[in-house]
Amino acid sequence: MPTKAASDKPGTRLEVRKTYKLYIGGAFPRSESGRSYVVNNAKGKFLANASQASRKDARDAVVAARKAFGGWSGRTAYNRGQVLYRIAEVMEGRHEQFSSEVALSEGLSISKARAVVDASIDRWVWYAGWADKLAQVVGSSNPVAGPYFDFSLPEATGVVAVLAPQESSLLGLTSVIAPAIVSGNTVVVVSSYERPLPAVTLGEVMATSDVPGGVVNILTGSASEVGPWLASHMDVNAIDLCGIEDPDEARDLEAASAENLKRVRRPAEEDWTESPGLSRLTQYLELKTVWHPIGL
Repeated sequence: MPTKAASDKPGTRLEVRKTYKLYIGGAFPRSESGRSYVVNNAKGKFLANASQASRKDARDAVVAARKAFGGWSGRTAYNRGQVLYRIAEVMEGRHEQFSSEVALSEGLSISKARAVVDASIDRWVWYAGWADKLAQVVGSSNPVAGPYFDFSLPEATGVVAVLAPQESSLLGLTSVIAPAIVSGNTVVVVSSYERPLPAVTLGEVMATSDVPGGVVNILTGSASEVGPWLASHMDVNAIDLCGIEDPDEARDLEAASAENLKRVRRPAEEDWTESPGLSRLTQYLELKTVWHPIGL
């Protein structure tokens, strides 16, 4: 009778530990620099290795986001809402994985981690419901003194760079990505440096939930290293600095963003911890006013 292999005995199996990759343009490349860094859990024990994004990775992500912008912003609002709802559906199916990663990353009990995942999924659903309502709430028909119809219509800003909250591995990430993409923007996100695992898993969800490649691009690594390149990039239209905790660093990034008049959301304006609201939905929208003559 064959004997059991040593790896079949209880307590002798070696865990398969991952080296997590970036998520750019719908694919999972390694960092162009070849660098990675060690990710520990809240108790300081090894969890995995994560790719450390470089300037070149940030540029590649912006190229992918710009390429995806036309198709994504051109979709119907109803369809974008369907895609966001699909993200929530796939996350629900991977609830236990997300809960485990959040618990390990943030040092939470499994019950509290499940509550964080519940809140994250619910937030995707909440923003999905806004997709086909934004135009009615934000847009308007303007009274004018003349034989014209005058309409103000919301349009997506373009490519949005997001330096995600550092302390929240999943709920904070969801809270800054969902309101940006639901209105038609595409995003380049730098995840929490110390807690990147839920962000990479969210990238895997994006890849299997009808989100076109390039709409969401997730970089793991240091926001302080990658942030200046995103802030000064001439093809980035807006930047969210909520993951920058140093006021002087945030001020420098805001100054770098001024060259092409990026919209900047400062850390002082951070509100992701509150119930979702219109503030983030309207942050990266432009209003286009159309005049049309009234026929005789």
